Amino acid sequence: MFDRILITSGPTLEPIDPVRFLSNRSSGKTGFHLAGEARARRLGPVTFITGPTAHIPSQVEVIQVESAQEMRAAVKAHCRQADVIIMAAAVSDYRSLKYYPDKMKKSGDRLSLELVKNPDILLELGREKRPGQVLVGFAAETEDIFVHAQKKLLAKNLDLLVLNEISELNPVFGCEENQVYLVRRDGVRKIERMSKAGIAALVWDDIIDLAGHL
Repeated sequence: MFDRILITSGPTLEPIDPVRFLSNRSSGKTGFHLAGEARARRLGPVTFITGPTAHIPSQVEVIQVESAQEMRAAVKAHCRQADVIIMAAAVSDYRSLKYYPDKMKKSGDRLSLELVKNPDILLELGREKRPGQVLVGFAAETEDIFVHAQKKLLAKNLDLLVLNEISELNPVFGCEENQVYLVRRDGVRKIERMSKAGIAALVWDDIIDLAGHL
């Protein structure tokens, strides 16, 4: 159905020194299931770009990266050929301004670390999106979730945003189940709590519908 599908997954890992790094709680399970669903439906060849995770799909092209900058380079190298781009990776917003080649030793009760903003890969893809290309983003919010989701959908020129509401009742990261909202320009649909594999199937239903109208 599609000539090429590009999926990013997992967290990124931003090194500070040979021992320490900045990262987040993403497990990579959602991206894993999105790739598996695409393969099961025979939707087209999949390029799977992932940060460090144990969840690696089979029978797809896998590109393993570590940092946000490495992920950006890999995405840039493959995005033009993709009919569908699903940015499920949780890319770190910031990285350490300086990499310390030797392990930082403990000294005093406090340590200040200067951070610098990572490139916004999704924003870049939205600006460069070609006609007919479907671009899907993910968001994790804790407050004013629909306000932030609509802003992200428009600012980044997305066709679909998968919105996670992070709360005690819906911790999201590392879980086998999730509850999300599918946000499109024509409305918002709540997906009740179900397996991440089930959510992946519903996301693909929306992508196929969107592709038919572009």
